[in-house]
Amino acid sequence: FTPDLMPMDITGTDILQETADGRREFEFVKGPVFANIILADEINRAPSKTQAAMLEAMQEHRVTVVGRPYNLEPPFFVLATQNPVEQEGTYPLPEAQLDRFMFLINVDYPSRQEEIDIARTTTGGALPTLEHVLDSESVQKFQELVRRVPVPHHIYEFAVDLVRRTRPKVDESPDWLKPLVSWGAGPRAVQYLVLGAKARAALTGSYMVRLEDVMDVAEPVLSHRVLTTFNAESEGITSSKIVARLVEELNAETTGA
Repeated sequence: FTPDLMPMDITGTDILQETADGRREFEFVKGPVFANIILADEINRAPSKTQAAMLEAMQEHRVTVVGRPYNLEPPFFVLATQNPVEQEGTYPLPEAQLDRFMFLINVDYPSRQEEIDIARTTTGGALPTLEHVLDSESVQKFQELVRRVPVPHHIYEFAVDLVRRTRPKVDESPDWLKPLVSWGAGPRAVQYLVLGAKARAALTGSYMVRLEDVMDVAEPVLSHRVLTTFNAESEGITSSKIVARLVEELNAETTGA
């Protein structure tokens, strides 16, 4: 993404085309958002209007061009990156758009062995050719399978209690959190905690969601939904540290450990 990127650059636009019988009419040409997997590199460099167009695609699975809606074929999956180092010329994503992303995954430097593998792989001969291993129907079947993983009632309670404790203005939040957090996670965080826990349970071969499944996905689900105050930033307290402490305390209360 670049600062001069317009909404039509990603959604598509009408182009005047000449038909076989010599007439001219507008034809809609789809943009790159019409795909199953979207990689939005440095999404915070796009201006607000373009971010809003992407927001509609992520939330509604459709785009609107000149007042006409166009549906996006499932499965629709968005990966986005932000460079945390250089912030000049960027447009910070609003909280409403950040909330649409299920996970925030911090990518650190690769390990020593990984860098050796990168150097060996990318500086040798021709790169291997990628082949399809799944089609869209198979992906949707796996998604449906994940949603059918059973969740005990106490897991729902744990997810709701954890999210509610991130909100500084509710009674459930601990006293130590109130001066550190300006805004907590919303109801969508509960949904993604449960869905993420279901996916982890399926990947690990578990027949149902366990408490450790929720605890394992809590940090990537909640860290970008918990907004810290200036006091927290001045003390070097990040949202990830706050989420980790909340998980530890709630788990101790729940299990009696």
